[in-house]
Parts: sequence; structure tokens; C-alpha cells
Amino acid sequence: MEALQLFNKNETYNGFYVMLMVNRLQMLYFFLIMPRFLIHSYMIWVIIAVGILSQLNILLLSKWFLTRFSSEGYNGFVQLFGKKLVRLLSFIGLFFILLKLFVILLGFSEMVQIFMFPATDSNWLIFFILLSCLYVAWKGVEKTIRFVVISFLCTFWMFLFFAFFFFPPIAQLSDLYPIIPMELNVDSWKGIFLILSSFSGPEFLVFLGPWFKTNNKTFRYLSYGNALTVIEYVFLYMASLFYFGSNYLSKSQFPIVTMARYFQNPVIERIDMVMLSLELFNIVFAVSIFLLLFYGASKIASGKMERPPSRVGFLFSVFIILIGMILVNEWIWKSDEKQVILLNLQILAGSLSYLVVPITMIVVMKIKGVNKHETTKEDG
Repeated sequence: MEALQLFNKNETYNGFYVMLMVNRLQMLYFFLIMPRFLIHSYMIWVIIAVGILSQLNILLLSKWFLTRFSSEGYNGFVQLFGKKLVRLLSFIGLFFILLKLFVILLGFSEMVQIFMFPATDSNWLIFFILLSCLYVAWKGVEKTIRFVVISFLCTFWMFLFFAFFFFPPIAQLSDLYPIIPMELNVDSWKGIFLILSSFSGPEFLVFLGPWFKTNNKTFRYLSYGNALTVIEYVFLYMASLFYFGSNYLSKSQFPIVTMARYFQNPVIERIDMVMLSLELFNIVFAVSIFLLLFYGASKIASGKMERPPSRVGFLFSVFIILIGMILVNEWIWKSDEKQVILLNLQILAGSLSYLVVPITMIVVMKIKGVNKHETTKEDG
């Protein structure tokens, strides 16, 4: 059977695409439920502080993108870690990718069912959304990266809708008090890890290095994407505080979407349905990237990297993900208690991956003695 052209590289993308990918990978499922878990108004400062910490990770990632190892992809990792360790790390990475896929897709499908199609079985929603993601991923890495432009244009501007909540009589300055925490309880620490996990996503870009141009502007564009995320998170969280207040914020399962239902428009009656429909573009983009990463990691872990990608192999990997997602949906996600466990697991996994991956790459490069003479600095 003819090989599937998933990982072909015919062109590379400039920093503009990197900026969009950083921002959209950080603005996934968690931003829709984040206010429910943060509650306390002083968490605004935590969002900003974690955004600055994320900026340090962005700096480390930019150093990786400047190396020749980044542009060599799999062979670059083998040169740094060795083939056996790369296979082991790929096997571990499958768990992180699957966990992120499950939480993103199951969480979004649940929202679509509640707000748009209450009579539809969530398993069918999962199937159709995953089918859309398969279609995009089937086009290969290059076209999937291009799809981020559509995702960004469809979703970025939506947070501006919530500027309405910053004006009286809804907005009261007292809703932002206290701005300084007197103590940090268990809920506060959970909120900190949730925010850190919400900023995760850019670490997966280290595996897409061959498709990005490497130049001294990389850090700038990575920073722009991270800064946009900070602005969106702070803006949406402040809007939710003005609308619900700290006392009632935790009562709403999906505060951001619930707020969108408040909007009255003579042309469009249900703004929340429009927002979820447009957010689907971002979900499709992110899940498509993770499908490609999952298939690539599975090939490395199974020692079949020398073989070209096959249609059967890719379809089989997506089929395994679909079956696993349906089982998790039935056995775990539909139970509120078990769902919290899965969410907490992803919060810890996302925080861990975002902290460990950039640091590991830099430490290994230092150990291997990578210096400026082994970096690629093209103009672009």
C-alpha cells in the first residue's frame, strides 16, 4: 500500500505560525472551566506570575529551536539521547499525549452535549469530532500547522465579547477583593497547578522543529504567543468574577460558556452555541497535532521509525484512541468523582511536562557540549 505522506517536509514556517501555535495550544479546554476552580480573586496575580514562569520555559524552548538538532527531528534526538532512551521517552510520552487528548476531547464533547445537543449520546459527538480531526491530520504535519491560522482567526477575538462584564451595573470593584491572599489553602494550591497546566502545550512543539524556521526571532514570537495567553486568561477570569462573584463562581460547571448565554442579540439568539461551534476549530487543530504526535511516538516506541508511515498504521492508532476514549467516557468521565480524578491527573501531568521537557532539553545539550557553533541561525 502506498505510504502516507504525514511527515514530509517541503517547507518551513516562520515565527508567526509559532506564535499562533503557542497561543492556541494554551487556550484549550481548561480556560473554559478555570474560573470555577480558582474562585479567589487574588488568583489574578497567580495567573500573571505563572505567565512569567511560562516565559522562562519559552526562553528555554527558543534555545532548543536554534540548534541543528531541532531541525533534524528524530535523528537530532537520537544524537542527543541515544536510540534506546529515545524509544523509552517516546513510550512515556504516549501516556502524556493520550491523557491530554482524553481530557480535551471528552471535556469539550460534554459541553457540546449540555449546551447544544442534550439528546445526543456523547460517544457519537466524540466520534464525529475525532473524525474531523482525522481528516485534518490525514493531510500531514505541514497542512495541520497551516490550519492554526483558521483556528486563531475563528477563536481569538471571542474573549472581547466579555468586555461587556467590565461595565456597571454588572461590574463592582469589590468583586476583585481581596487582591492579596491572607493564606494559601488546599484549593489555592490546586488552582496554581491548574494554571500551570493550562499554560502547557508549547513543550510539544519541540517535536515539530523540522517544520519551523530557526532564527534569532524565534524567542520573540514564542513570547508574543505566551503574552496573548496571559491577556486572555486574566481578561476572562476578571469578567467571570464580575459576573458571578467569588461566592458563586464555583457553582457553575462551565462559567465561561454560561456567561456567554447571558448575551442578548437581536440577530444571534444563542451566542454560547456560536462560541462553542467556533471553538471546535481550535479543538480540531490541537487534537490533529496530538494525533500526529501520537502516531509518530508510537512508531519510535515500537522501533519502526525506519518504515514509512502507512494508512493502516495511522488509522489503527486513531481507532485505538477512539476505543480508549469511549471506554474512559463511559467508565470515568460520566462519573463526577472519577472525572475529578482524571482532571487532577492531567493537571499534574501537564504541569510536569511543561516544566520538565524544556529543562531536560537544555540540560542534555549542556552535557553534550552543544555550543553556538552547533546552532542554525537563518534569517527569516
